[in-house]
Amino acid sequence: MRAIWKGAVSFGLVSIGVKLYAATEEKSIRFHQVHRTDAGRIRYQRVCSVCGEQVSYDDIAKGYDLGGGEMVVLTDEDFEGLPLSTSRAIDVQEFVPADQIDPILFDKAYYLEPEGTATKPYVLLRDALSDSDRVAIVKIALRQREQLATLRVRDGVLVLNTMLWPDEVRTPDFAFLDEKIEARPPELAMAASLIESMSADFKPEEFTDEYREALQEVIDAKVAGREVAAPAAPEEVAPAVDLMAALRASVERARAARGEAGAEGRGESGEDGEPVEPTPISSARSRRGGKGESGKASGRGGSKRSTKSSRSRKSA
Repeated sequence: MRAIWKGAVSFGLVSIGVKLYAATEEKSIRFHQVHRTDAGRIRYQRVCSVCGEQVSYDDIAKGYDLGGGEMVVLTDEDFEGLPLSTSRAIDVQEFVPADQIDPILFDKAYYLEPEGTATKPYVLLRDALSDSDRVAIVKIALRQREQLATLRVRDGVLVLNTMLWPDEVRTPDFAFLDEKIEARPPELAMAASLIESMSADFKPEEFTDEYREALQEVIDAKVAGREVAAPAAPEEVAPAVDLMAALRASVERARAARGEAGAEGRGESGEDGEPVEPTPISSARSRRGGKGESGKASGRGGSKRSTKSSRSRKSA
């Protein structure tokens, strides 16, 4: 890995020299735009919309749009006086419980490596954080922008997670939030049962990017000059007509996938005593069961009748 930033963690009067590394990498397959007929790369030119001339990087400045066609132009000199341009500090602001931070605020993750003789204070901060069960709220100047971030411990390494500022998180504004819609107790109970039947310990290694794998297969097949097998069509799920029936069917399917006993046979009423409509699955099973029972009954009755008639024939 290559360090993208060097600086120091300011922890009270203690300064810890560190290097910053990107902790994640995007694995998506990237493409170039090419000419369809000869696969030539498509190049873009930087052309001024006013004079129509091609512009070099040296003549490009930053512009802030005021709206109405007005633009404020900022040059490199305008940014030099800002305090962030040369700041190389990660300033610890406070330590807070980790569960008080909404995950929606998290942005990107970076590993911190101690630099030079900073290993001892680095380990001190790492172990103190682990023992306190808290995370450090810090500020860092990264890419000419002050950012809020957290410091936490993962696999024995300090991890810095940059965060969004609170005013960068949008407030949900949807019409359904003003509607008075309540779930019935049987529906809540069945939804809880579905959640329970699908509960498991999270193991991220069990999940794969199926789209990326299939796309890589297409690319490999193109290179090898072979045909690509068409993927199986995804299972179509019909829209739920009866919410309760859909929940019950989902619970049965989840339990069947785990090899557990089905939900049938526990009565036809919900937890609040209200009758519960049968699902298509339970209805089919009931019909099969009814036929089986009637068949058995008719079979037993028929054998009795035949026994009686044979006895009467003997007595005659």
